[in-house]
Amino acid sequence: MQAAAGNVFTNENLQGDPLLKLIPVLDLKDGRVVHARRGERSAYRPVETLLCQGSNPVDLCRGLLRLHPFTTIYVADLDSIADTGTNEGAVAELHAVFPQVTFWVDAGLPAAAAQDWLHDHEGSLVLGSESQTGAQEVAALVTGEPDRVILSLDFRGDVFQGPEELLSQARLWPQRVIVMTLARVGAGEGPDYPRLTEIMDRAGDREVMAAGGVRGDVDLNRLRGMGANGVLLASALFDGRIGEDEITAFHERHT
Repeated sequence: MQAAAGNVFTNENLQGDPLLKLIPVLDLKDGRVVHARRGERSAYRPVETLLCQGSNPVDLCRGLLRLHPFTTIYVADLDSIADTGTNEGAVAELHAVFPQVTFWVDAGLPAAAAQDWLHDHEGSLVLGSESQTGAQEVAALVTGEPDRVILSLDFRGDVFQGPEELLSQARLWPQRVIVMTLARVGAGEGPDYPRLTEIMDRAGDREVMAAGGVRGDVDLNRLRGMGANGVLLASALFDGRIGEDEITAFHERHT
């Protein structure tokens, strides 16, 4: 079933109640979109999806926007995160071809290097906790750039990746926080609901996004019901478990 022509959904319903924001993910490696699985980055391979032929980032982004007019897309530059190269050219092309989209870019930067990135690049910067060496540097950057910095709290299993103070001191967090459970990425095992609940309980009025493990619309409805502000989606979009019908039904149910 196709969405009605001209029916563009916003992130709020008619009563102003915020919806769960759906944020597609593009993981870039060697200039291609790869299928992330359980955070084992060396094993990632080019994505195969009905959304487009091949794994070119621009083609896949077009395929995503045919599903729904997403306003935000998360881009992980895996080569930069691993310090083996960069996908800056591919990211710049995405900005040029899709100016209507806000890209959240994770380039594996420590906060000390982030100010230069913010000066030289478009979009918002995701600071992965796994790439940080100190919590105070993150706090200082957040103070200076409150609208363009997102913090990803990264976990491998039960182990937090990054300075412990960055997890324990919620006052250091920016307005937008991602709870990234790497072992659940691409695994289809469902989000880490207990950890997400714990972070939300401590986050105050900050926006909290879930990442890793979403299987379909049941998880979307549960995340919205528990008050999450957003969710990062990759595998479920690529393999069709969450397609145009599911996205349309989700928004219609909550508007």
